[in-house]
Amino acid sequence: MDLGIAGKTAIVCAASKGLGRGCAESLAEAGVDLIINARTEGPLRQTAGEIAKKYGVKVTPVACDITTAKGQAMVLAACPNPDILVNNAGGPPPGMWSDWERDDFIKALDANMLTPIMLMKAVLPGMMERGWGRVVNITSQSVKAPIPVLGLSNAARAGLTGYVGGTSRQVAPNGVTINNLLPGIHATDRAESLDGAVRDAQGISIEQAREQRFATIPARRYGTADEFGAMCAFLCSQKAGFIVGQNILLDGGAVNSTM
Repeated sequence: MDLGIAGKTAIVCAASKGLGRGCAESLAEAGVDLIINARTEGPLRQTAGEIAKKYGVKVTPVACDITTAKGQAMVLAACPNPDILVNNAGGPPPGMWSDWERDDFIKALDANMLTPIMLMKAVLPGMMERGWGRVVNITSQSVKAPIPVLGLSNAARAGLTGYVGGTSRQVAPNGVTINNLLPGIHATDRAESLDGAVRDAQGISIEQAREQRFATIPARRYGTADEFGAMCAFLCSQKAGFIVGQNILLDGGAVNSTM
């Protein structure tokens, strides 16, 4: 399918690996030039080179912490007027409600709510003026079904979801769409971390911890970055202009809900 976005430019955050890289690869396959971000320069430059070579698009790496004002400024300096913005940042660590103090919540809000909001505020005016734009925020299935041990993530991502619900409908008349992708467990470093926590807590092997989680997913497996990226690219395409302010689960059926 021709997504109709060849020649456009996208910022993809946290794109050196995992779901962010999956999104970057799918956009590159559609002919989109990329500005990709991650904290560690070496892996980021390697990813940029691999994507550019494979798909023949321009890929500009910007190594910085996107959750800081300085990092956001660096990315926006490299691409002040993107056609597409994919917001992504690693989730906060798991724990119990009694573990977290105010500073823990502030850090989670900065990374998973305020960072995407600040980036949207920076790029939406240009998108609206040009009459076209796409924003995809990578959040979590916990927005629809809160996960007890991910209380920091539950809170921050729910706040972002509320912001998008209103903002997406304000910018839609100008040809700009904002939507959220809600991943369940995918085969990424995040899954390894969560499975490792289960292993340590229960005194079992990592394989046993993984099988336990597989059993909670109707698809009986983890998702892949390629699958996730393909959905992101579709939401960024010319075909998706009538999808506004939606929260789309990619969780293998783990969240049992009709809405």
